[in-house]
Amino acid sequence: MSAPRVRFAPSPTGELHIGGARTALFNYLFARGTGGVFVLRIDDTDLERSRDQYIDKLVASMKWLGLDWDEGPYSQSQRLEIYREEAEILISGKLAYHCFCTTEELESGREAAKKEGRTFLYPGTCRNLSPEKREKLLAEGQKPVVRLLTPDNGQTVVSDMVRGEVSFENSGLDDFIIMKSNGLPTYNFASIIDDLKMEITHVIRAEEHLSNTPRQQLCAMALGYKLPIFAHVPMILAPDRSKLSKRHGATSVEEFKDGGYLPEALINYIVLLGWSPGGEEEEIMSMDELAAKFSLDKVTKTAAIYDVTKLTWMNGNYIRDYPIDQLISEALPFYENIELVTRPLEDNEQAYLEKVVETVRERAKTLAELAQVSTYFYRDDYDYDQKGAAKHFQKEGVADLLRQAAGSLLKLSLFNAEAAEEKFNNLCEELDISKGRLIAPTRLALTGRMDGPGLFAIMEVLGREKTAARLFRAAEFIETEF
Repeated sequence: MSAPRVRFAPSPTGELHIGGARTALFNYLFARGTGGVFVLRIDDTDLERSRDQYIDKLVASMKWLGLDWDEGPYSQSQRLEIYREEAEILISGKLAYHCFCTTEELESGREAAKKEGRTFLYPGTCRNLSPEKREKLLAEGQKPVVRLLTPDNGQTVVSDMVRGEVSFENSGLDDFIIMKSNGLPTYNFASIIDDLKMEITHVIRAEEHLSNTPRQQLCAMALGYKLPIFAHVPMILAPDRSKLSKRHGATSVEEFKDGGYLPEALINYIVLLGWSPGGEEEEIMSMDELAAKFSLDKVTKTAAIYDVTKLTWMNGNYIRDYPIDQLISEALPFYENIELVTRPLEDNEQAYLEKVVETVRERAKTLAELAQVSTYFYRDDYDYDQKGAAKHFQKEGVADLLRQAAGSLLKLSLFNAEAAEEKFNNLCEELDISKGRLIAPTRLALTGRMDGPGLFAIMEVLGREKTAARLFRAAEFIETEF
């Protein structure tokens, strides 16, 4: 038995949407888990809306997500002769025909159907044109479309791995267009022809394409091809169960990347939109683990609900566990964006950045946030949190306490977190004060904030001189302002 062949076939009319990325991922995991082949195909026959820059963005997003393909990318726009040849086979076998009905005639039919409260279906006007009439119209220079001759009665049954058997009444399909008057194929025709010619065994795609499937099946059956296996995965809805759109926040892979999400986190999140490993509580899984566990029988029928809160939580988990060199590589653009660093980094700058990232990573949920919570390690001109200053800087004797702390730290020959903490403990004992009375204003003095990483870890990264200088600066601020 030959290996399964699956495909991801986006249209280059926009950036890679989270729904498209989920479809690509399901195909990728199915291929990797079964030893199959993953094909990338660009469905670009919609010339008015397709753009080369979107192809570049789609490919870049796929690569960033780690969804490497085995064949392609193929472009439908480079395969037009194949569709024309298949259409001619159908015409010569009298399974398809030229239609010369004008746009005005069809629009008139639609208006009449609308007034009568019924769905417009092409009435088959050109089904039985005589060869002589057809040749005459062609000689006059008219550009016909090509329509597939479909059954008037009965049903077309789609066997779907997710939804079971879904029946469509043939009377509701009409003789649909497979080739446009400009010589380009329609989506349904080009898509199924490519699937058949590329020997795709499993078509895994979004639920919205289910209504296209009976038409595609009829094309395949008319040409005598064996049908691929279909699997239509559930829609992704917004939290309010409406269609996911820009108003719900980021929806494209590029936006998530720019927002500071890691590719592994996005992969891990979107795979759970409509699929479950089944009875397992573990949600953080690597690509290899997902490929080993993924199967279509665990894909749900019900719509998946998009929840950016869960994605952000996952991203925070990945940030905490990411190898430090990879994390810095991914985070560096965000540090540059807020002008904390400039590439290329000197060795000492690289070493300092590593210390900073290791110190703050526990509390960051995105790479953008990682850079933001690092600012006080690079800048001395920060403001003090107003509520924190009102609570801790106004207490009697705080300025003197900060000066004493700075003086004690400057006496340390070995300056690290452990030594600084011991010095602070000794100072509190000598002065007979609680640790909180010294630690709270010290944190505010060093960072301008009331929360963050461990205080003594911050000191170690800043170093002895910078730590002491910030304590002296805060003492002067207190005496000036309060």
